[in-house]
Amino acid sequence: MYSFFLNKTVSEDTVVPCYFFYGEETFLAHQFVSELKEILISEDVQEYNVERFSLDENSWAEVVDLARTIPFFLSPWRIIVVEASQGKKESLSTTEQKILGDYFTSPSSRTVIVIVFSGKIRKNSPFFKFFSSLPSSVALSKELRPLKQRALYAWMDKKFSSQGKTAAPEAMKRLEEFTGNDLRRINSELEKLITYVGEKNVIELDDVNQISGRVKTYYEWEISDSLSKADFDQCLVVLDNLFKEGTKPEYILGSVVRFFRDIFQAKLLIKEKDIDKKAIFRELRPHIQEKFGNFYTTKFKEFFSLVERFSSKDLSRMLAELEKIDLRMKTSSLNPKTLLESFLSEYCCFREKKRVTWREES
Repeated sequence: MYSFFLNKTVSEDTVVPCYFFYGEETFLAHQFVSELKEILISEDVQEYNVERFSLDENSWAEVVDLARTIPFFLSPWRIIVVEASQGKKESLSTTEQKILGDYFTSPSSRTVIVIVFSGKIRKNSPFFKFFSSLPSSVALSKELRPLKQRALYAWMDKKFSSQGKTAAPEAMKRLEEFTGNDLRRINSELEKLITYVGEKNVIELDDVNQISGRVKTYYEWEISDSLSKADFDQCLVVLDNLFKEGTKPEYILGSVVRFFRDIFQAKLLIKEKDIDKKAIFRELRPHIQEKFGNFYTTKFKEFFSLVERFSSKDLSRMLAELEKIDLRMKTSSLNPKTLLESFLSEYCCFREKKRVTWREES
């Protein structure tokens, strides 16, 4: 398979034991991990043979111990992803360097360690010096730089092409205007666009204007989408991106509140008024229109599945909890992001059916 990120073909014969990626655009590294999974591991056992570590919680000794063991499911390959970030994790003790040095002198066969260092790293740090000094037969190092203009459009074009689509230059330019050069955001918009155009091969400027909307709509979309899926990791990514962009906490909280109020309102309309679901959806989700085809159908079903899933009592308790968070934001020194993360954690646990009902108000 040709890796656009590495600008080279990657196969079982060319894979090296270690990839060290560092920088601000970590989406590229995670995209590369997806490519490796496709190349090396059967889809049936990817869940078991791709292991993930965070250096905030795990040690290098744990990583190496796992790398030396045989996979539980006997796939010929194993991928280990190690996440790190700026700060104290830039250091490597003498003991850690010895553990890693011993391992990479004789790395396990058919095991690939992918290190993703998020943010700027000091080039004189022990972490950078160690991994960047490994021989090319053992490790490949690459900086994760944000893509700009020509490189960004080439990346978009590659993504569209992989789905049998092309995009007009003005369409890609407008998409950049809406999302900036954050690849995670752009990728989300690309997926929506590809679904929206259906069988159409060329994505035009009007398609982007119709489906991508304004930046505010993007924020609303991301918050609503992550809450609908109840994917805690995705919720945290969205929340982190919003805070990094300087979005005000009260706006984020307002968007979360709107998500639950819409579901609550839909329940009331179904119960109390003679009004069909399409009319309700049209009122509460006016930006998602029937002409969007499969995209409309998917979002329509997703929304009303939540309307049926939540009881009025649970929704009332959730909204009451959000009111408390609003009060704490205004009257205390508690970190707004921490308050929101705590709510999202509870919500995702509730959706995973770890509790039958939302907790009682305190």
